[in-house]
Amino acid sequence: MNKNAETYFTKGCGRCSLYATPKCKVLTWKKELSFIRKMILSTTLKEESKWGSPCYTYNGSNVIMIQSFKAYCALMFFKGTLIKDPEGILVKAGENSNSARQIRFTHVDQVKKILPKLKLLIKEAIQIEKDGLQLVKVPPVIEIIPELRDAFKKNPSLKKAFDGLTPGRQRGYHIFFSQAKQSTTRSARIEKYTPAILAGKGMQD
Repeated sequence: MNKNAETYFTKGCGRCSLYATPKCKVLTWKKELSFIRKMILSTTLKEESKWGSPCYTYNGSNVIMIQSFKAYCALMFFKGTLIKDPEGILVKAGENSNSARQIRFTHVDQVKKILPKLKLLIKEAIQIEKDGLQLVKVPPVIEIIPELRDAFKKNPSLKKAFDGLTPGRQRGYHIFFSQAKQSTTRSARIEKYTPAILAGKGMQD
C-alpha cells in the first residue's frame, strides 16, 4: 500500500495489482485529482497518506480524503452529516456509511463549476474540527438475515455471544454475511465465523 501522498497522484494507492500501471484507476482521474489537490493545499489542512490515499487533517483529525473509483473520483468528508448542505451536493459515501459524505466527479469541469461551493464546504468542515464538534453515534438497527436467525435458534449460545459484541463488530459480521448472494454461502460464512463470535471476537481481531 502506498504510504506517500505525493506518489498517489503518479502511481496510485497500491492496493491492487494495477499500481503504477496505465490501468490504475487513480490515473484515470489525473486532471480532476490534480485540480482538487491544488485547491485543498491552499487551505490550512495538512496532507497525509492514510489507507493508501491522500488524507487531509486538522490538528491530527481526519477532515477530508481524496478517493478514486472506476466510475468516478471523489472528495470524502469524514463528518459529512454535520455539514450544512441545502443544495444536496453531498451523497452517502456508501450504502452502509453513517457519517461520511462524498462529492463525486467524472470531469474536471464539474469541479470548476462548483468550486465556490466546494470551498465553502471545506471551510465548514475545518470549522467543525476547530469547534470540536463530534458525531453522535447511533448504533444502526440490524435486520438479522434468516440464515443468522436460524443459526441462533440452533445455537442459543451464538445469539448470546453475538448480542454481547460491540455494535461495530455486529454490523461488520452482518454486512459480510448478507453480502453473499446465495443462502448456502451465507450459511457457510456464519458457520465459519461462529467460533470467533463465541470467543467475543470481531472479523478483524
